[in-house]
Amino acid sequence: QVYVAESGGGSVQAGGSLRLSCKASGYTYGNAYIAWFRQAHGKEREGVASFYRDVKDAYYADSVKGRFTLSQDNAENTLYLQMNNLKPEDTAMYYCAARLWDYNWSRADFWSRATDYKYWGQGAQVTVSS
Repeated sequence: QVYVAESGGGSVQAGGSLRLSCKASGYTYGNAYIAWFRQAHGKEREGVASFYRDVKDAYYADSVKGRFTLSQDNAENTLYLQMNNLKPEDTAMYYCAARLWDYNWSRADFWSRATDYKYWGQGAQVTVSS
C-alpha cells in the first residue's frame, strides 16, 4: 500500500514563498510517479508538477513554470514543492498523489490527469492574499 502525506502550506502575501512536503512510503524507489495537484474552490483539480526518479525530469504546469520547483530527499522519501512569487490565483488546496509505474502509461501525456492517480494525501491549504 502506497501512502503519501503532505505538510506545510499556510497563508502568505502575494510575492511570498512557501514550501510543501510530500512524504511517500509503501513503494520501491523508481516504481512510482508522484505528482502535485491543486484545487481551488469551485474549480477542477489541476496538475501542478510531476516527478519520476529525478527532479531534473520534472514537468510543470505552464501557470507555475519559473516560480515552483521540485526537490527531493531520497533518504527521507520526501518530495518538496518550493513555491516562490506566489499569486492570489495560487490559492488552493494542494494535494500530493501517486501511482505505481506502468509500462503502458505515458507520463508525458497523462501526468496531469487526476483520475490516473490512485493514492492521495489529505491536502494542504495554501492561501495567498493580495
